[in-house]
Amino acid sequence: MGIREILLHIDADEQTETGRQRIGYALSLASRFDAHVTGLLFALDPFVPSTVLGEVPISLIDQQRESNRKLARAAAEAFRQEADRAGISHAVRVSECTEGEALQILASQGRVSDLIMTGQREPDDRLPIREILIETALFETGRPSLIVPYIGPSEAKLDCVAVAWDGRREAARAVHDAMPILKRAKRVCIVTVGCIGTAKGEDPGADLAEALARHDLDVELQHLDATQDIAGTLLSNAADRGFDLMVMGGYSHSRLREIVLGGATRGILESMTVPVLMSH
Repeated sequence: MGIREILLHIDADEQTETGRQRIGYALSLASRFDAHVTGLLFALDPFVPSTVLGEVPISLIDQQRESNRKLARAAAEAFRQEADRAGISHAVRVSECTEGEALQILASQGRVSDLIMTGQREPDDRLPIREILIETALFETGRPSLIVPYIGPSEAKLDCVAVAWDGRREAARAVHDAMPILKRAKRVCIVTVGCIGTAKGEDPGADLAEALARHDLDVELQHLDATQDIAGTLLSNAADRGFDLMVMGGYSHSRLREIVLGGATRGILESMTVPVLMSH
């Protein structure tokens, strides 16, 4: 099955350059697959800690709520206009909700999509639930997620795609989910880092390369020594090789372990420089 339905999370602020770039990337990707894009925006209820709830005037909360609605509606209209100009089939959903409800809505909509697109957290991010949205897309939908870096491109290039391969279930799922994209790439590079448990004398990723070659993909193998953390090694190599996209499994360990001890997924999400397609 190809990519025909893309769910795109859009920031409820059309003025951000990052948000416009993500929209451009999504529409560009949709044009390659003749896909429909559903833009999802949240007009979040203002969050007021219970400790100060009685001290904040209701009128001030209502003003903030109405401001959030106006921003979301303006961003939705900006997306409609951009999609119309690009000639892309599209729809928009603006949800006025709490932060918890936003996660439920994303999960529900994501489960009927072929691909979910979100954005990387920015240093001065205005959306407090950005990382939780990414994790919800990965863990609660059963669908692949494509995360676009905040310094990322506004056009989807798929000439050279890297597959970060560690032989785990999550990586295998990501490769399967990415097949529509891999088939459009001019070159696919299977990248392994350090020791991934292959038998002595075998090339890491060789079995995967052989399997992908049967799908008529132009595949090469690259093995890297872990001179730094795995995420740093993969990202440095992506920059050196000029990869357009990286495919990898997300969260092989528990999220708590990734948060406390660090891990490849969290390192990629924090420092990513190319769009990354993840599956869990």
